[in-house]
Amino acid sequence: MSGFIRRYASNYAAVAGLVILLLVIVIALVAPFVYASPWDMVAAPLIPPFTDAAHPFGTDMLGRDITAGLAWGAQMSLLVGLVSTAVALIFGIIVGSIAGYFGGLIDDVLMRFTEFFQTIPQLAMAVVLVAVLRPSIYSIMGAIAIVAWPPAARLVRGEFLSLRQREFVQASIVIGQPTRRVIFSQILPNAMAPVIVSATFMVATAILTEAALSFLGLGDRNMMSWGFMIGAARTMIRQAPWMIIWPGLAILLTVLSINLIGGGLSDALNPHMRKPDE
Repeated sequence: MSGFIRRYASNYAAVAGLVILLLVIVIALVAPFVYASPWDMVAAPLIPPFTDAAHPFGTDMLGRDITAGLAWGAQMSLLVGLVSTAVALIFGIIVGSIAGYFGGLIDDVLMRFTEFFQTIPQLAMAVVLVAVLRPSIYSIMGAIAIVAWPPAARLVRGEFLSLRQREFVQASIVIGQPTRRVIFSQILPNAMAPVIVSATFMVATAILTEAALSFLGLGDRNMMSWGFMIGAARTMIRQAPWMIIWPGLAILLTVLSINLIGGGLSDALNPHMRKPDE
């Protein structure tokens, strides 16, 4: 663990990404205690940024505080990103591990099933699913999970195909360990490093997908979202460009920080990057 921390800390971009993400998490956690509601009209409309200390990022065309919207929007983005990724990973790991371990007909059937989902553009499928299920936080998370699991399944399958031929796995099978124990105690722990790295990029993609859905008017109307803020401000881009700039920067920084973390984890978990004494 100390070697992993040293390798990660040596990547300054990854450390910067972690700092930014932690800041976004803190903002999301304190938002309910600082701002009662992002929907409240609290001041005059279209106050420019940095002209009113009470509303540092300005207000929108209805007099709503953009700072409050950004803080509450962080909750929506992180919640959707983490939950949908967790669900997609669980399903992808189950499908990929079964396909990779047993092979043969089971592998063929599961991979054809996986490829069916991969032939459909992810955003298009998410739009259709959310529209059919009616926009809500649950339908958004479910739709993103449904379109996000195939890459995870294929990654886990590839790791299982490689690891099941290793000596320690064959030894476990020879001594009669149950299949469930071989999968969960021998193969899966050794396959998790690339899965963890992939999960970070899945979170970033989920945040972008949620923002796109909200921009298109398919977000949860009871929850503030950065994508909704951009979509609501598109008619005011000339008169009040800051209404789009701030949530756009929030999405950019959050997704960039997660990608930097993923790159840092990839280097830190790479066995070829380890020193001989680690």
